[in-house]
Amino acid sequence: MKSEFDPRSLFSISYGLYIASSYSGDRLNGQIVNTVFQVTASPPRISVCINKENLTHDFISESGVFGVSVLDETAPMTLIGTFGFRSGRDANKFENVGYKAGTTGAPLVTEHVLSVLEAKVVDAMSVGTHTIFVGDLLSGEVLATGSALTYDYYHKHLKGKTPKNAPSYIESESKQEKIEPEKGANR
Repeated sequence: MKSEFDPRSLFSISYGLYIASSYSGDRLNGQIVNTVFQVTASPPRISVCINKENLTHDFISESGVFGVSVLDETAPMTLIGTFGFRSGRDANKFENVGYKAGTTGAPLVTEHVLSVLEAKVVDAMSVGTHTIFVGDLLSGEVLATGSALTYDYYHKHLKGKTPKNAPSYIESESKQEKIEPEKGANR
């Protein structure tokens, strides 16, 4: 069967932008993710998808906990860049960022954030380059009102790019954005 997959078809899936975080000993780390969702209501569970090469993956695997900070549309590109395009192996991402330690010790970013959640890992599933961690919610707090930063808003209004280790990364993303629809196609 011949594949007729157009990678641009994935651009219409709705995503948010979040900071997933964890720790190892006294080291903290976090990263931008676009794949966080509620799995069940009873018990309340959420999941996060993390690239196996990322330090945050190692910290979640080791500690068995993760935090999620739901970004507001006001999040500046400097904050997104710190958590999305820098490695915690080379930099302390929390050095100049407002955060608090959650009940599990996971760091929770509190600047430009609508809410924070904290979960204990109850299951993990390998999905190739990434792991989906499922966690029982241990805490959740609303910090502000506003509009959640969506992936669509990030790309269209902030002109953001997708990091290489993101599940939605496409090797030729910059070329894909410049591809014009076929002549006669609806715009």
